[in-house]
Amino acid sequence: MKHPKVTDPSHNISANKKALKLNLDESIYGSFAEIGAGQEVVRFFFRVGGASGTIANAMSAYDKAFSDAKYGSEASGRYVCQSRLTKMLDFEHNLIETRLAKLEQHENKRFFAFANTVATINYYKTFKGHGWLGVRFQLKHNGPINEFVIHIRLHDNDAQRQQEAIGILGVNMIYACYNLYDNPKEMVTSLYNELDRDRIEIDMVKLKGEDFKEVDNRLLSLSLVKNGMTEAVIFGPDGNSLDPGDLLYKKNILTLRGRFRPVTKVNIDMIKKGYQSFLKENKVEKDNVTVLFEMTLNNLNTDGDVNEQDFIDRAEILCSLGQTVLISTYSKYYKLVEYLSRFTSKRMGLIMGVHNLKDILNSKYYRNLKGGILEACGILFNRDLKVYMYPFFNKDKEEIINSKNIDIHPRIKPLFEYLKFNGRIVDLKDVDDKLLSIFSDDVIAAIKNNEKGWEEKVPTYVDKIIKENQLFGCKTKVKGTSKTKTELLKSF
Repeated sequence: MKHPKVTDPSHNISANKKALKLNLDESIYGSFAEIGAGQEVVRFFFRVGGASGTIANAMSAYDKAFSDAKYGSEASGRYVCQSRLTKMLDFEHNLIETRLAKLEQHENKRFFAFANTVATINYYKTFKGHGWLGVRFQLKHNGPINEFVIHIRLHDNDAQRQQEAIGILGVNMIYACYNLYDNPKEMVTSLYNELDRDRIEIDMVKLKGEDFKEVDNRLLSLSLVKNGMTEAVIFGPDGNSLDPGDLLYKKNILTLRGRFRPVTKVNIDMIKKGYQSFLKENKVEKDNVTVLFEMTLNNLNTDGDVNEQDFIDRAEILCSLGQTVLISTYSKYYKLVEYLSRFTSKRMGLIMGVHNLKDILNSKYYRNLKGGILEACGILFNRDLKVYMYPFFNKDKEEIINSKNIDIHPRIKPLFEYLKFNGRIVDLKDVDDKLLSIFSDDVIAAIKNNEKGWEEKVPTYVDKIIKENQLFGCKTKVKGTSKTKTELLKSF
């Protein structure tokens, strides 16, 4: 896969040239702290010359005891984690501020602190490696402090090549902070100068600070998927991107896929009934469950492209519901399960409607696999996975469709019956049949046409959020209410 192109060719230059340009800028001055992979980033600045104009301090706290003495210990015992990166950035940037900011020779400096904590490939190549990189920086002297943080996964099969890639990536980050700050999306895409997705995957990004208060990190997360930097990203109710490894590690994961355009009472009933059924499983612990609302790029496409405003409209409501959102490229469910299985071997659950289940059991979707549908089902159900089937109301026949009367191709029917008999596919019980006549396409059409009655088809106070923010083309404007989010969470 080719890496994304930077929109401004003048910035598509080598890491050496970027490091030299930064060294020659007398206003930029900062420190480097690197754990694990060695002094790979700062080495570029030393090599190209003029480093004394940029580097205040270079630190490699490789020994854990020494690292703890400087930055404090980690309760989890993990050193390649976001909390360790934050401690490093806190310490290094505070040190610059207290020791250098008041010195006359540094009175016009824009200070920064770069830090990374990275684990590269192990000797047996059973672990490819991952890491955290961050920059805390000022755009002007005595200006506000901003922060640019990413999480990466390493794919090279050689430690030296991984270290080289980390060095290039770190230089690209610092350069982007000072030269591409007026275009946050370009800051992200420029990270792949001299790199490609086969070497490094960026699956989490966060940009914050007074100079970036208008930046929506959900859109930056979406850009990672759109531009092929990763296959999936996750962001939380606050809109900030999350590290999948931290969130999903050894968790029971329950996932609902949908367009959520908008969230309807059917979606809420699906997740409620699915969650209740999931908790009854022997291998599921309530305190260990993570619920994901998943949207694929196919769900987000409008006329062949992703409509960012439409995406934000949907995300706004899901975040208001206090939900965690997964955006992926996985149009096929077996790819989603493969992805989730990177992080956990615990029991997982998928909630889906009749149409999605029929897609899973349609052999034409697996022509890319040598083993066809059997290989796909093997990937799906070789894991500790259960599929929870939500019924569908067939308006033409005026009947409710569930596992007893679902129309499955005769050649696939024995496979379906096998999975059903062994409890891998189950019907959700106690479903509110009155909700089955709600269809999201009808709701969105009613919103756009300013028709009455759609409010009754969405969860409590979601209608007020849609009207208040005029989401999905809504033309009715209402004032917000301070109790909206509280009531939403209660209703959920």
